[in-house]
Amino acid sequence: MRNLAAAPVFSLGFRPFFLAGAAFAALAVAIWALWLYGRLPGAQPVGGMLAWHRHEMPFGFAVAIIAGFLLTAVPNWTGRPGLNGWPLIGLVLVWFFARLAWALPVSPVVLLLLQLPFLPLLAWVLGRDLVAAGKRDNYPVLLMVSLLAGCQVMTLWGLWTDDVGLQRRGVLAALWLVGGLMSLIGGRVIPFFIQRGLNRPATPAANPWPTRVLLVGGLFVALTFALGWQEVPSFWLAAVFGLMGVLQLFRLWRWHDRGLWHVPLLWSLYLAYVWLVVAVFAMALWHLGWMPLQSLATHSLAVGGVGGLILAMIARVSLGHTGRALMPSKVIVAGFVLVLFAGLLRVALVPFSGLGLGLSAVLWCLGFGVFLLRYTGVLFRSRV
Repeated sequence: MRNLAAAPVFSLGFRPFFLAGAAFAALAVAIWALWLYGRLPGAQPVGGMLAWHRHEMPFGFAVAIIAGFLLTAVPNWTGRPGLNGWPLIGLVLVWFFARLAWALPVSPVVLLLLQLPFLPLLAWVLGRDLVAAGKRDNYPVLLMVSLLAGCQVMTLWGLWTDDVGLQRRGVLAALWLVGGLMSLIGGRVIPFFIQRGLNRPATPAANPWPTRVLLVGGLFVALTFALGWQEVPSFWLAAVFGLMGVLQLFRLWRWHDRGLWHVPLLWSLYLAYVWLVVAVFAMALWHLGWMPLQSLATHSLAVGGVGGLILAMIARVSLGHTGRALMPSKVIVAGFVLVLFAGLLRVALVPFSGLGLGLSAVLWCLGFGVFLLRYTGVLFRSRV
C-alpha cells in the first residue's frame, strides 16, 4: 500500500485527474450518444439519462480537469507542496465514487451524499494554500470553485425535488462559470505559452480593466442563469454578452502571432478560445431574437470551448510538468482537430440532421481516446 501512495501517478494532482477526466469524457459521451440512438436499453439512473448527462459533464468531466489543473498550479503560485500520496488518492476516490453512484442501485439520498463532498474538499485544499501564502490575486479562482459547488447543490436539489427547471438553471450556471474560469486562466496562460513557445520577448503588462470586466461579467452571467433570467430574450442581456464578446475579441487580437499556426500546442489553445467568443456572441444573438436555439450557444461553449481548451491544456501541461519536450505526437494533434470538429458538427449540423449529434459524439470520443492512448504512459511514469 505504501508503494501505491508513492507511485508517480499520485505525485501531483494533474496526473490522476487528467487521466480520470479524459477517460470519463470519452465514456460519458459514448453512453449518452448510445442512449439517444436507442442502442443502450436497460434501467436509467436516478432522475433519468438527461439529468445524468446534464450533471456529469460539468460536475464530473470538467470539474476533474479543473481539479487536476489547480492542484498543480496552486503549488506553483504559492511555493507550497502540492497534494500527493494518500490525501490525493482520497480526493480521487471521492470523485470516482460520485461517478460510480449513478450506475448503482442506490437511493437518491445516498446519490446526493456521494456527489456533494468533492468540490467543497477541493475548495478547502486550494483555499488553505492560497490563504496561507497570501495570494489574494488568485482568490477569484477559489470563488469560482466555491460557486461551482453552489451550482451543484442547486442542480441536485432540482433532481431531489423533480424540478427540471432548477436542474437546468444550475447546470447552465455551472457551465458559464467554467467558461468564466476558462477566460480567467486562459487570459494568464495562453499569452504566456505563446510568448514562450515562439521565443518572443516579454510584452508590456496589459491594462487590467478588460480582464476585471470579463471576470465580473462572467460571474454576473452565471448568476443570471441561476436566477432564470436567461430563459426569456432581453436586450440588456444581449448588450452584456456583446460587450464581453468585444473584449474577448480584443484579447484574441492582442495574443495573435502568425507563428502560432505552426505550433499545434498553441493553435489548439487559440482556436478553442475562439469557441468561447462564438458562444458569447451566439448568446447575444439569441437575446436579440436572431438565433432560434439557445442550445447552439450552450454547446459552442461546452463542446468546442470547454472540450477543446481542456484537451489542448492537458496535452501541454502533461508534457511540461513531466519534463518532456513540448512536441506533441501527430496522433494528439489529430485529437485537437477531432474535438474542434466535434464542436463544429454539434453546432452547425445538428439543427439540420440527426446524424450531427452522433458524428460529433464519435469525434469527441476519438479525440479524448487518443489522449489516453498517448498520455497514459507519460502520466504513470516518473518525471524525466
